[in-house]
Amino acid sequence: MSLVIFLVVLCAAMAVGVPIAFALILCAVAMGITLDMFDPQIISQRTIVGANSFSLLAIPFFLLAGELMNAGGMSKRIVAFAVSLVGHVRGGLGVVAIFAAIILASLSGSAAADTAALVTMLLPMMRGAGHDEARSVGLMASGGIIAPIIPPSIAYIIFGVATNLSISQLFMAGIVPGIMMGVGSLLAWLIVSRVDNVAPLPRATWRQRAVATRSAIWALGLPAIILGGIRFGVVTPTEAAVVAVVYALFVGLFVYRELQPSQLFEVFRNAATTTAVVMLLAAAALATSWFISIADLSGIVLGVVEPLIDYPTILLVVIMLLVIAVGTALDMGPTILILAPVLLPVVKEAGIDPVYFGVLFVINCAIGLVTPPVGIALSVASGVSGVPMHRATIGAMPFMIAQTAVLFLLVLFPQLVLWPMEWLK
Repeated sequence: MSLVIFLVVLCAAMAVGVPIAFALILCAVAMGITLDMFDPQIISQRTIVGANSFSLLAIPFFLLAGELMNAGGMSKRIVAFAVSLVGHVRGGLGVVAIFAAIILASLSGSAAADTAALVTMLLPMMRGAGHDEARSVGLMASGGIIAPIIPPSIAYIIFGVATNLSISQLFMAGIVPGIMMGVGSLLAWLIVSRVDNVAPLPRATWRQRAVATRSAIWALGLPAIILGGIRFGVVTPTEAAVVAVVYALFVGLFVYRELQPSQLFEVFRNAATTTAVVMLLAAAALATSWFISIADLSGIVLGVVEPLIDYPTILLVVIMLLVIAVGTALDMGPTILILAPVLLPVVKEAGIDPVYFGVLFVINCAIGLVTPPVGIALSVASGVSGVPMHRATIGAMPFMIAQTAVLFLLVLFPQLVLWPMEWLK
């Protein structure tokens, strides 16, 4: 009964346009009444407790670091570095987009920010070269969703807080799958871009490459500092986020000198606005998850899928298909906060490594960022480029298919995640 009420209230609230955070609070109220535990103090206290998390502090700092990187010129130097290295190969600008997307993903962790940066800097070049506009936009939207998979990732922070898993382990486990997602998109691009018959860019000289590398070296140093610090236990993910802010601020103000003091208010305001949205959502979802635990919804779901417990691969396939369906209607944050606490006990019962499941879950949610109608990364790419949403969706289809294939490859061969994860730990 509790599961039915939870789903009915959530779907009804979303259908009439209630924001997700408030829809989740309504779910908490409805479940509290059903369980004869309704008390406004309980809901307010659980909401405050949900937001009162040291791990969640990493979110505003990583968001601020991403804003500082874009304003301080780090993103455009990464793109120039990628152009100097691989711009001359066939379909080179698309290769540059994926190469730059992987590097940018290790800097910001925000799919929307990375997508906007890629489209702004590379789409004029791809238009001028003669590449199909919609396909180029679709490629960059698909490249942008690598950001939540490769650390530092806001999605892993949310997943870790929602499920009480190690965020550091999630970070380390996401590196290889994130690179594989980029390789999948790259292979799809090399196949579909043949019809464009575009001449590649001139090969950069070694001197030009040296200049681009020297210019980008400060930007390239940040992921090494963050991941190295976490890997060797020097900093926690939250402390790494603070280091990223200080580093990006220093580089933007004193090294590249493109970040002006007059821009700081706008940068901090943008980061604060995004943080408010994410933190309210997390607080509301964690309040609801308390009632989910009391109602034992995980046990109910476990009873439904009990025949699949002895077949973990089939169980994972079913869960991935469920998350794909949900991801077309919900953004990444709500999907993680609603489903992860319910599904994790189920996969643990099936003997599936929870960190491995977390990586698959986040990859699945990331693919949802380019699936209409919600697809945030696709919406950002369409808005920045001016390409209509339906055309951008068609252009993104080959890359969505490739990335979904990578997801199910990881389901069928868990060692692709588990072996690198154990080595990196």
